[in-house]
Amino acid sequence: MPPLNLLIKPASGRCNMRCRYCFYADETSHREVCDYGMMPEDVLEIMIKKALVYADGSCTFGFQGGEPTLRGLDFFRRAVELQKKHNVKGVRIENALQTNGLLLNEEWARFLAEERVLVGLSIDGMAGIHNKNRPDARGEGTLSRVLAAAELLRMHNVTFNTLTVITNDTADKLDLIYDFFVRHDLRWQQYIPCLDAFGENQGWLTTDKYAQFLNKLFDRWAEDIMHGRFIYIRQFENYIGMLLGHPAENCGMMGCCGMQYTVEADGSVYPCDFYVLDDYRLGSFVTDDFAALDEKRHMLRFVEDSAEKDAECLKCRFYPLCRGGCRRDRDDGKGRLERTRFCAAYEEFFEYALPRMMQIAQRIGGR
Repeated sequence: MPPLNLLIKPASGRCNMRCRYCFYADETSHREVCDYGMMPEDVLEIMIKKALVYADGSCTFGFQGGEPTLRGLDFFRRAVELQKKHNVKGVRIENALQTNGLLLNEEWARFLAEERVLVGLSIDGMAGIHNKNRPDARGEGTLSRVLAAAELLRMHNVTFNTLTVITNDTADKLDLIYDFFVRHDLRWQQYIPCLDAFGENQGWLTTDKYAQFLNKLFDRWAEDIMHGRFIYIRQFENYIGMLLGHPAENCGMMGCCGMQYTVEADGSVYPCDFYVLDDYRLGSFVTDDFAALDEKRHMLRFVEDSAEKDAECLKCRFYPLCRGGCRRDRDDGKGRLERTRFCAAYEEFFEYALPRMMQIAQRIGGR
């Protein structure tokens, strides 16, 4: 079976920040129960035990939120203990943590380094953008604390990358953001398009601005790559890998949804982080096994529907790289899947960047 991936929300949607564009705050507002509180340790153990019995080869436990560090470091120490206790099949275990970094300290950093936890650190760039969109619960800016967390992780040799949300402002200030990241030695980068609330057109990221962003970012990245200066950008690395014949590892670039298990604090399971909604609940690790969860996923046609594409989409010469885009970007807010809202942006981007992508792929393939 493929690697098993669990995305766990140990503090539900609770967070010590108030990001203006938070997609999970929007999701929780559409549920009958907004907040499932903190994950109990007995739920943690049941989930880990079932996962490691079911897994074959490898199992990744990703912790996200909300803000997962609110659950406390002892919870994560206990998670590692339980993984070792229940790994009766000897599968390869990987742990990952997506965090805003505000609660990280020396003790956290030592733990993350010792257990080789891959960390994603959320940061949107320089103060003018980051503090505007990512204030704390008191409305104060957070950039200085996030940069301090990055330095702490670096000092302890924790493997981490940055996660940046793309908005219209990000597109307009991309050169400044790119220079900011290089200046602070943040060279492992991931960018994700900002989501509007379900069924709404808030205009956080328009198609033309996304195309502008991708073109500018590719210009900067390709120039660095061709001159031997290392910058890792996950989306572009996936495209190069695909040109070299490898499958995409980024979920939204695979062409259909994967077999993911997103777990809320009470043990409830959902098929995707973007669909932690009552209508998409697959069951619970407390009461159900993987067969029952997967059967409900099949009944919902969650994966099957995501694989169906617009006829014009399939004719597009860029489809082998675009693959139709992420399901959430195709959702009209009423459960119907259409062409990705960024179709025109991807078409403009591939028209602009594909020749250089192929040059980079040939250069890498030659090595």
